[in-house]
Amino acid sequence: MAREIEPKNTTRYNAYKLWMKAPNPMVTFFKTLDITALVKTSRRKHLKLNMLLDHCIGRAASEIKEFYILPVGERLVCYDSIAVNTIVKNKNGEVNSCDIMYYADLYKFNKEYLKYTAYCAKNCRDRDLSENSMVIGTSAIVDTEIDGAVGMNSGIFNNPFIIWGRYRKRFFKYYLPISFQFHHTQMDGAHAGKFLENLQKEIKNINGG
Repeated sequence: MAREIEPKNTTRYNAYKLWMKAPNPMVTFFKTLDITALVKTSRRKHLKLNMLLDHCIGRAASEIKEFYILPVGERLVCYDSIAVNTIVKNKNGEVNSCDIMYYADLYKFNKEYLKYTAYCAKNCRDRDLSENSMVIGTSAIVDTEIDGAVGMNSGIFNNPFIIWGRYRKRFFKYYLPISFQFHHTQMDGAHAGKFLENLQKEIKNINGG
């Protein structure tokens, strides 16, 4: 469910005044994650690595209240749920956007992930949950290694967005540089830093999930 809220009644009011009409309100952080636990879990349990990472992203975000508020146009909208977006290559070799509702239960999330990514790939259609959920965008550029990426500021799509490339192996560990872009009205640097710390923690604890 989504509902418009009065900025004055939120902790983001000062940020709203400062950043809603700023020429470039988007901020990008870069971080290298240790994804060794994800790679091992993916191989051992025959689960898709991208799905595991998306689940960790949803879990890390769900613990930070700022993720549930998003600037939409000139409004602030509050959501009750979070979804994670993934880009799917369809049967025609093009791509579609697929939103997956975040569930704390990994296997329920995996079931939804497999069902709807297959649907988008087969039907060449997007799946959009943004009317009812705060969607975290992701994009995996797995054809090459990248150090990070800076997304666009369209003024329309203000959702947080995470981009990564191919992971890297160093000795017996696996590392993944990511970029995390967010709208400054939605959160401050401290919130973004906490999210990235949460994400690393969730990745390392994936076996306990």
